Amino acid sequence: MLSASSMYYLQDIKMEAIAHHLHMSRSSVSRLLRDARDSGLVEITLRPTPTRGPGLAKKIEASFGIESYVVPVADLADEAERLDQVARATARIVTGWFDSDMIMGVAWGTTLAAIARHLGKKPTRGSAIVQLNGAANVRTSGVEYAGNLIARFGEAFDAQVHLFPVPAFFDFAKTRNAMWSERSIVRVLEYQRRADIALFSIGAIAGEVPSHVYSAGYLESSDIQILDSEGIVGDVCTIFLRADGTYEDLPMNARATGPTPAELSAIPRRICSVAGDNKVVPLLAALRAGVITDLVVDEQTATKLVELLMTLDDGAASEGHIAVNADHKKPLVRNSERSQQTATR
Repeated sequence: MLSASSMYYLQDIKMEAIAHHLHMSRSSVSRLLRDARDSGLVEITLRPTPTRGPGLAKKIEASFGIESYVVPVADLADEAERLDQVARATARIVTGWFDSDMIMGVAWGTTLAAIARHLGKKPTRGSAIVQLNGAANVRTSGVEYAGNLIARFGEAFDAQVHLFPVPAFFDFAKTRNAMWSERSIVRVLEYQRRADIALFSIGAIAGEVPSHVYSAGYLESSDIQILDSEGIVGDVCTIFLRADGTYEDLPMNARATGPTPAELSAIPRRICSVAGDNKVVPLLAALRAGVITDLVVDEQTATKLVELLMTLDDGAASEGHIAVNADHKKPLVRNSERSQQTATR
């Protein structure tokens, strides 16, 4: 192993030449090199390029009291590449956190679809994946898109899947209220309430990689005009937010099917995955609404978020006008430990 490793790593000799010198096959040399790494005889160290990530993460964490994971991305990377890197990192983090006898609520959208593509296989027992918000609109049932996305999470973890067979937005609030009394819907809502983890992204109206809810026919032009007049900057699970994080008095939210920030806050761990310049303002709104406990964000987006924070009135920040969910650090508990807890929607 020492001879093969020295020739390969220190002298840069090819495997074929090493095999000839040691009188063995190339495959045997390959096994020796693998065994050398596994045994610790060879240690490989990467020397990463400088990154602003740790400093940015600390600033975000100090401002909002959350855990922040800043993903290093090349300065010249476009938004699609940034999204892919954040999705990869989020998939690894979620795979590490999700385990047997847990429930994970998953939203849908461009970012969640990217995360689903990067999920590895981690078999669990007694776990479940539940869709957090409806996906149907006047053009499609949403089953093929959202259903396939949620199914991918179920396959990755060998988890039971619970789809949410309702529109993304009802035409009338009273129709939504009536549906929330149907037993088939109540069952899904109960799984949402019992979730240990919620996974979602931030919706933004415009940008190089537009959010799915704004680009796939879920909103009419008249809806967009209403959102603009109300000062809406984006959404979380199809609940629209103003820049200051408020949402309660928006009529369109009464027709939406996703959990409100107040309802999301009952879930112990709430992971938000974000990439893109157009997500900075709506991300700040979501942070102000207190919906996030763990943020996965690319370095460029994190930089712009910190720059935006620095432009805010220092006096307002020091007086605590940045609204943060005071319960954001509740310990992660399994659904079995909370089976007796109830919540109202």
